[in-house]
Amino acid sequence: MEATPARARAYVLCAVLGALLCLLPLPTVHAPWWAVVLLAALYAGCEQIARRRFAGTFYPVLLAAAFLLPPPAAALVPLPGALFSHVEQGSPWLRRSWRGAQLALAVWAAGSVHWALGGRNAVVASDFPYALLPALAAVLAFCLVLTVLDGGILALAERMPVRRAWRGLFLRSLAPIGVHGLAGLMMAVLWRSPYGPVAALLVLLPMGVSWWVFAQYHREHAAHQATIRALVQAVDIKDGYTRGHSERVGQASMMIARELGMDDSRVEVLRFAGILHDVGKLGVPTRLLRKDGPLTPEERRVIELHPEYGHEIVRGIAFLGEARAAVLHHHERLDGSGYPYGLLGSQIPESARVVAVADAFDAMTSTRSYRRARPVQAALAELERCAGAQFDPRMVAALMLALGRYGWRPAVTADEPADLVPPVAPVPSRPGVHR
Repeated sequence: MEATPARARAYVLCAVLGALLCLLPLPTVHAPWWAVVLLAALYAGCEQIARRRFAGTFYPVLLAAAFLLPPPAAALVPLPGALFSHVEQGSPWLRRSWRGAQLALAVWAAGSVHWALGGRNAVVASDFPYALLPALAAVLAFCLVLTVLDGGILALAERMPVRRAWRGLFLRSLAPIGVHGLAGLMMAVLWRSPYGPVAALLVLLPMGVSWWVFAQYHREHAAHQATIRALVQAVDIKDGYTRGHSERVGQASMMIARELGMDDSRVEVLRFAGILHDVGKLGVPTRLLRKDGPLTPEERRVIELHPEYGHEIVRGIAFLGEARAAVLHHHERLDGSGYPYGLLGSQIPESARVVAVADAFDAMTSTRSYRRARPVQAALAELERCAGAQFDPRMVAALMLALGRYGWRPAVTADEPADLVPPVAPVPSRPGVHR
């Protein structure tokens, strides 16, 4: 309880009071209470299974309640499942109260919209396709309430900027909750049919299977992230002076990819490519990575092997896709003077051209063991100067546009703050190896 800011606790209290206001008309509501009890028990059971076996919250039962019951009665359905749910961290009753109030408000809003648009009569009469319109409006109301409440608690509890807290929440939740809403509508129609509640429960079987598949995908994605984190941590431990470089190159690569209009899956792959571009340093002697001053030609040749070492490390990781080519070729140059294979122009994979620009930009704007960081504008000027010979001009232009939109805070690993670090001398036209 102490770890939760007072303003966040006040926000939870307001949500609880709002939920209680939604329940005030219950004494005057004519509802099939056996159905309320059955749906509440069903939701509580589904929620327990979902939290232990899958991930997230099982909304079809809640939305079916919104389609079947008067709004105050529907708002009762999520309370047992939320108030007796397992909480692993934080204050259990604060979290349970928040979850119960949030879901009660969302279900009440969905039920109110559905009721106002005549959805209940459409469900009773199985009036398709008209029944879809009130259901769609109810799902939108459900999503909107969850989004507003989630964004508010993020802003208050995590001290996150308000705009950032709400950004993308509604759109991300709309598709999955829309599918749950369709399942809830099917449940409601079957519940009101001659076949009764037993037939309605059958809808949960395919939903459970699809949710299991979805949960498996998320577990696999989490395993991918854990694999990448382990590799990056190993590099950071070995070359502590560039700690954080991999994540920043991943971020810059993602910014370039988005500016180029790549789809989300490719953007994610390019982020992986940026994060893992230096994983081959695990095969380079630590004394070379941490050496103060210039490298000898022999030492340079040893460090120039790190793209091939990296490719050997990641080539068996299938989910990385074209990121593996970026790990191997991110030190190639358009004029053919790069390494390890001296590829020319379009022979260099696009992913590698993206990472090359992101890598050089962060290397120039970060302090290293052998030189100081330079200002962002100086680094961009150097990228422009080398565009066409070393770097792909499209990638350089995309990075500049992205930085113009979102800005960049260069990380400096020395003691002095970034704005006090003087610019370094320009890199030569045939730059050596940045470490």
